[in-house]
Amino acid sequence: MGFWEMLEVASAPVIQVLLISAVGVFMATDSCNNLLSADFRKSLNKVVFIAFTPSLIFASFAKSVSLDEMILWWFMPVNIGLTFLIGGILGWMIVKVLKPNLKVQGLIIASCSTGNMGNLPIVIIPAICDEKGGPFGEPDDCRHRALSYSFCSLALGGVFIWTYTYQLMRNTSLRYKAFEAAEILKIPNKGLDDDAETGFLKQNDGYARDTENQILVDQGASIVSMNSEKCFCHRVMETVGQILTEVMSPPTIATFLGFLFGGIECLRNLIIGREAPLRVIQDSIQLLGDGTIPCITVLLGGNLTQGMQSSSIEPLVLICIIIARLVLLPAIGFCVVRGAANFGLLPLDPLFQYVLVMQYALPPAMNISTMAQLFDVGTEEFSVILLWTYGAATVALTLWSTYLIWIFS
Repeated sequence: MGFWEMLEVASAPVIQVLLISAVGVFMATDSCNNLLSADFRKSLNKVVFIAFTPSLIFASFAKSVSLDEMILWWFMPVNIGLTFLIGGILGWMIVKVLKPNLKVQGLIIASCSTGNMGNLPIVIIPAICDEKGGPFGEPDDCRHRALSYSFCSLALGGVFIWTYTYQLMRNTSLRYKAFEAAEILKIPNKGLDDDAETGFLKQNDGYARDTENQILVDQGASIVSMNSEKCFCHRVMETVGQILTEVMSPPTIATFLGFLFGGIECLRNLIIGREAPLRVIQDSIQLLGDGTIPCITVLLGGNLTQGMQSSSIEPLVLICIIIARLVLLPAIGFCVVRGAANFGLLPLDPLFQYVLVMQYALPPAMNISTMAQLFDVGTEEFSVILLWTYGAATVALTLWSTYLIWIFS
């Protein structure tokens, strides 16, 4: 397979993302009566989180992965976990060195650690099998294995995204809002230095005009007071409660059920296959899940309209994210996968190793945009990060794919 053929295969899904995003951009402009307004995007993000994403995860995993394959592919969840760990470390180093705005620190770490484990592998990896002269076997058998690996990557990646990344984005939102509350508390003090009575009147007038700020200040003060009084056991119980809350999120529950129905044959036969008595349930869930990728991509375009107008992302930060996510992380991942293969920890299938390395080379997950919208932090900034990283991924994925095919040939 030549370089130009590989370029066509690797760039096609990225171009698709950009084209669908353009629809979202148009729908968010005045030319379309601002159909995709900020409030509407928030509501649609919640629908994606509660209904579309869990449906896609369950339908994909229950249909494509069996119990024997889960056992054979045991290294894949370990590998995905390593992508999050190593990428998170690289993002943390960028934050410590460049010291960006608090609002985008979580976005930087999430962008470096959380790759697009869903729609990009589903499009890119099976397409490799359709090309003549590929090193991964007959096209039909290769495509079946590629789809299974891709759906497994989607489901397992969803677990990490909706636990680790979800918590990261949530903590970033809380810290940023607490910082805003602290800044609000400082404003009346400046007035008191000049004139106590005037400062008091301005304080009352400001709070009367902006009740949301008052609530935010009260919450920030309350949190500080409560944290100082909590004992160690209480904090441990609170942490466990937060973990349980995250585990009970819709995408995580869908992943567990997908494991259950995909791994237990009697449950699988109830909903999977033409003779399954409850196949209408699987078909309905699949139909609902098919709306996930279009909605996320259209929302990305809608958020991009604001991100292009005002963003606190500096060019140096963007360059560092691209280097960390698309150059350093795949290089480290290649060494990890080759080392695991040399120790006999991986199946002999070279396509499986190809998928593992590509998991390190993917651009940031679009689900981060959903979380940014849910927690109302860094939505515009992340849309700019996605624009540049996906543009760079067109070249990076091509080069990495070409290199890996040469290695496995």
